Amino acid sequence: MSSSTPTLPLSPKRLVILDRDGVINQDSDAYIKSLDEWIPYPSAIDAIARLCQAGYTVAVATNQSGIARGYFDEAVLAQMHDRLQTLVAAQGGQISHIAYCPHGPNDACNCRKPLPGLLIQVQHALGFEALSGSWMIGDSLRDLQAGQAVACRTALVRTGKGAATEAKGYGLDDTLIFDDLAAFTTWLIEPVE
Repeated sequence: MSSSTPTLPLSPKRLVILDRDGVINQDSDAYIKSLDEWIPYPSAIDAIARLCQAGYTVAVATNQSGIARGYFDEAVLAQMHDRLQTLVAAQGGQISHIAYCPHGPNDACNCRKPLPGLLIQVQHALGFEALSGSWMIGDSLRDLQAGQAVACRTALVRTGKGAATEAKGYGLDDTLIFDDLAAFTTWLIEPVE
């Protein structure tokens, strides 16, 4: 006779969707084109693990137009994401889904942020009925707009392009602002006494 542990229904309020470049790893205006150029923020890797250990589901939604531009291919992107998964797993966490848009800005796709297609891919892949109340964390306005389009709560981090986005000030209503992913994670999982 086997017994199974009952699983709690997935709650969108326990889902954190992260942009990649500028949130998890260093960004570059010249694109992240190789595994050697993919340099994670150590505090972000730790933050992802802490989110998981606190009962949150973590996913990534990332525009990767460098594929459409011919700077790298999907095999190189897979190497970067394999390294990301390995680093997070070594800290005791897991990224449940990585959605990426390989298209360029003129490809008329429905997945390139600020459109919400990547977030809807995350929703379907993880079996959520909706994303209302989930978190979308990014360093650019388009990340936040994608989250807002599907009723996510939004947070801007100052890493990557985040400080420049904050300085512009446009479109940040109802968006929380943190120095980095680690600061957001601490705020989310460690209640103030």
